[in-house]
Amino acid sequence: MIKKKISVSKILTYAVLCFWALTTIYPFIWVILNSFRQKGLIISDSFSIPMGSAFTWENYITAWERSDFKNAYLNSFIISGTVTIVVVILAGLAAYGLVRYRFKGRNFLYSLVMAGMMFPVFSTIIPVFRMEAVMGIAGTGSRWLSLLAVILPQIAGNLCFAIIVLMGFIQSVPIDLEESAYLDGCNVFQIYFHIIIPAAKSSFATVAIFTFLWSYNDLFTQSFFLRYPQERAITGLLNEISSQAGVNYGLMAASVVLVVIPVLVVYICLQKHIIKGLTAGAVKG
Repeated sequence: MIKKKISVSKILTYAVLCFWALTTIYPFIWVILNSFRQKGLIISDSFSIPMGSAFTWENYITAWERSDFKNAYLNSFIISGTVTIVVVILAGLAAYGLVRYRFKGRNFLYSLVMAGMMFPVFSTIIPVFRMEAVMGIAGTGSRWLSLLAVILPQIAGNLCFAIIVLMGFIQSVPIDLEESAYLDGCNVFQIYFHIIIPAAKSSFATVAIFTFLWSYNDLFTQSFFLRYPQERAITGLLNEISSQAGVNYGLMAASVVLVVIPVLVVYICLQKHIIKGLTAGAVKG
């Protein structure tokens, strides 16, 4: 039996990674523990495990009854789901066209895509809001138009990143597969849907997951366009609870957990696609 030697550098690497994991995970565990603690005990004893009389469901019950989580969840899933689907479809087609086809203006289009990643949402939100107000989308008081007013800039904000990522993965797909399919009589769309997407499905899944999470957590854009209670998404609802709860830290902790649950479910269920998508193409044989 061959014994593997463990180097000092590997021990140090794992020690740093473990410490980093603890600093990342512990704050969330602390929030979960205090969400089940009596609000009067959080300041005096916030680091122990709540047991006996200190344990309570009151924070979650109060958060759910006081705030409209059902409507906020629905609005968030409509926004994030629509943004994710449209971004994956448009970015996939754009990335495939930029990688596989040579045409006039291709380099200019690629430069525009790259430049689009350099402008943060903060620098464009005012002209975007004015443009959508002129179009009759923003500030109308209509729930569905307000959701559309959030969806459009989020699609534009995520599209450039998605195109750049997918271009890298599509370039790694052997072109011989496409040429063979073309000789067999397949058209462009058949090649794209039957060869490109299955070959790069992990990268598409990675783009979809990151787009969904960024859209779900985007408080800045939502705060501009969603101004009425029936329009409010989950991050806006959390912001409202934080401003109203005051020193009720148990209520705020429970609200944070309720907001984060969908994100954790998405990540836990699809984490293998995230890892596979991020590492695909890193090793070539």
